[in-house]
Amino acid sequence: MKKIKTDFLIVGSGLYGCVIAERISSILKKKVIILEKRNHIGGNCYSEVDKNTGIEYHKYGTHIFHTSIKAVWDYLKDFTKFNSYRHQVLTKYKSKTYQLPINLETINSFFGKNFSPSQARDFVTRQTKKFYKNNYNNFEEKALSQIGEKLYKAFIKYYTFKQWGKDPKNLPPSIFNRLPLRFNYNEDYYKNPFIQGIPLDGYTSIFKRLTESSKIEVIYNFNYEYENNFKVKYLTIYTGPLDKLLKNKFGKLEWRSLGFKKEVINSEDYQGTSVINYPEIKFNYTRIHEPRHLHPERKYGKKTLIIKEYPKVNNSEPYYPINNSENKERHAMYKNYLIKNKNKKIIFGGRLADYAYYDMDMTISAALNKFNIIKKIFK
Repeated sequence: MKKIKTDFLIVGSGLYGCVIAERISSILKKKVIILEKRNHIGGNCYSEVDKNTGIEYHKYGTHIFHTSIKAVWDYLKDFTKFNSYRHQVLTKYKSKTYQLPINLETINSFFGKNFSPSQARDFVTRQTKKFYKNNYNNFEEKALSQIGEKLYKAFIKYYTFKQWGKDPKNLPPSIFNRLPLRFNYNEDYYKNPFIQGIPLDGYTSIFKRLTESSKIEVIYNFNYEYENNFKVKYLTIYTGPLDKLLKNKFGKLEWRSLGFKKEVINSEDYQGTSVINYPEIKFNYTRIHEPRHLHPERKYGKKTLIIKEYPKVNNSEPYYPINNSENKERHAMYKNYLIKNKNKKIIFGGRLADYAYYDMDMTISAALNKFNIIKKIFK
């Protein structure tokens, strides 16, 4: 079979791959082929409309765009406009609803107090003092030192166990860094973003605009391997898991995945917000999403859509890297092997290839930075 020629080959049509493809086609004026293993563009940011309710939802879990990186906003604003949505997360414990991240309202409501900010800080300090250490060996030690035993057991411990499928004592302390603690009534999930919201016409429209150039071709349902039917003039840019690329040469990297169960409810509003966490072990799901709340500017009908989120073991849809020492060492072996084998003209990047949990803006920033390197090479 005759090989298909292209200037650049990009494996994966998520944000990282599509941003680089757009830059290559518009700035370098080169041809790009994007290979996508799924039947749609957009990676885990993909959105579509539910046929039963007309509600647009995020197929792979709720995605809220937020950034404090000006360069990212300056780039993305040419491809979409955002609505006024502000993300708030709630958690339900023993049939009562609380604010997340844990803030002054959460503390007062949970403990039946009426603390001022300074009083709450002193109270939590007394709760956590006995757990202080110079260095924390695992997630649980770090969490106890920040919020104390009672808040940890109610809102964090079993949610974390369900989410990762591991005892929190066997998870790295760095995971807890994404869970802030506040001593005021600030209910926003994100702290002081430059911009926050949901694309007015959905996430999928962004990817269609990124790849609308005649110099970009997207091929769907394609599982990439080194040996393929493409003749690449310059570079292959790989955005998938490195263990899969090298056929588990150094062993499998561990990932957590997610499953989703959709349900149509005969009510205009099921839970009053887009996401509620369920941290108790008696629930085998971790969150319920209600996507109608993501678009307050839209008018939907008398029915609503809810989506229950179920953590799963590693499968063909990797979501979250399990960044313990063993997996970090294994990923480093894959990374070093690919760097040393430059003759294959392949580079890599993005959330899956870097074995890292990136927010969307971080992914875009990394893609823009990578393109700047590519641009210098091919001037």
